[in-house]
Amino acid sequence: MQLQPSSFPFLAPVLRALCSGALGLALAIGAGAAVTTAQAQTQVLPDFSELVEKVGPAVVNIRTTERARAGRGGASPQIDEELLEFFRRFGVPIPGQPQDPRGPQQPPGGEPQPRGVGSGFILNADGYVMTNAHVVEGAEDVMVTLTDSREFKAEVIGTDKRTDVALLRIKANGLPFVRIGDVSRLKVGEWVIAIGSPFNLDNTVTAGIVSAKARDTGDFLPFIQTDVAINPGNSGGPLINMRGEVVGINSQIYSRSGGFMGISFAIPIDEASSVAEQLRVSGRVIRGRIGVQIDQVTKEVAEAIGLGKPTGALVRSVESGGPAEKAGVEAGDIITKVDGRVVDKAGDLPRVIGRMKPGSKATLQVFRRGNHRDLNVTVAELQVEQARGPAGPGGNEPAATVGLLGLAVSDLSDAQKRALKGKSGVRVESAEGPAARAGLRPGDVVLSIDNIEIGNVKQFEAVVAKLDENKPVNVLLRRGEWVSYVVIRPSR
Repeated sequence: MQLQPSSFPFLAPVLRALCSGALGLALAIGAGAAVTTAQAQTQVLPDFSELVEKVGPAVVNIRTTERARAGRGGASPQIDEELLEFFRRFGVPIPGQPQDPRGPQQPPGGEPQPRGVGSGFILNADGYVMTNAHVVEGAEDVMVTLTDSREFKAEVIGTDKRTDVALLRIKANGLPFVRIGDVSRLKVGEWVIAIGSPFNLDNTVTAGIVSAKARDTGDFLPFIQTDVAINPGNSGGPLINMRGEVVGINSQIYSRSGGFMGISFAIPIDEASSVAEQLRVSGRVIRGRIGVQIDQVTKEVAEAIGLGKPTGALVRSVESGGPAEKAGVEAGDIITKVDGRVVDKAGDLPRVIGRMKPGSKATLQVFRRGNHRDLNVTVAELQVEQARGPAGPGGNEPAATVGLLGLAVSDLSDAQKRALKGKSGVRVESAEGPAARAGLRPGDVVLSIDNIEIGNVKQFEAVVAKLDENKPVNVLLRRGEWVSYVVIRPSR
């Protein structure tokens, strides 16, 4: 039987109250949902206008000129000047120009020619401006334009190519300036904005998120990766967090087409500020060094030598007479800690050592032939790098081929031993089968096998005779001045 209100008069008020309450509840829920949706939209899509108003006046446009010289020239007149910085930065051939090894030619003139554009930001009210080193590199004059259209000729206080940081100064007081943020608080996924002059369009604002931190693309810098649109002319401009603080300097992009493709890189502001302070005080950056060439430790090598996980920096060569050699570091060592601080990957080592004051002491933990040991090193000053020639091989009498590894080796000559500074090893005369597949070749010097140091052919044969043909074998070898590990798989 279907109930009707008219059949039960006493129920009518109750039903009306229930219906009214349900409707009210539905309206309340709907209103609440609308508020929640609006709040969610506000959180997902922030308003950057206040940030831009706050930080924008401290962002500057940088134009550079160079004086034309006889027989040298710039870009084709059909090329927009704002593209020049991109062509120079990323090595793109300039359209319409002959690829003469001497460079493009033009009639003698001597008049200042537009060179490129970039961005920068004011660090303090006294006129110090930070930008990229590549923005002002080779410039005859550097002009800084503020958002209020005032223009100043800037003095280049100093540049550091290794970190791509430059410090300028303009003669003005009471200038708007940025606040420096804490990079350690920056999180992957948080919103950031960039302000700069892409293609000479002053004070252009773009936004995105932090895609990754500590991205290895350079020797001395762990870059911040973002998806903020960065184009030629943005170089040197600030990367800004939602608190209105500068957390990086926009420096590089990844591109196959020359335009923005969703990946850009910024120099962390803490690294840049440290460099800028040294430039302000002395006009140059002083870094520490220990005199080693390093490489990554692969997972395969780490497992084969007993290190466990791929960590540390593999020493491929040690500078003769350098701090590392004096401390007892050998090619083939893996540096795992500096003063107790873990060296997680190879790129960490030059950063840690680079921050140390020349003359200071440091303790290196190295992994050598299955064991860790501590070595004390005195840090030296990093100078301009100079190319070194490889050590030449000597002539040896070959030994019989050892079947398991596919190697024929011979004892080192006196000249080779002197080149190795008394280190032991055997010279590869031929490499076949497993050794050839692993990349060994004649002229290589085998220093150790399965963490056992090799002194001569007799010892080499004794070690190889005990190897398990079903297990991979780690081999430490020298090629010229470089040392590396390879893994040979006899059973393949």
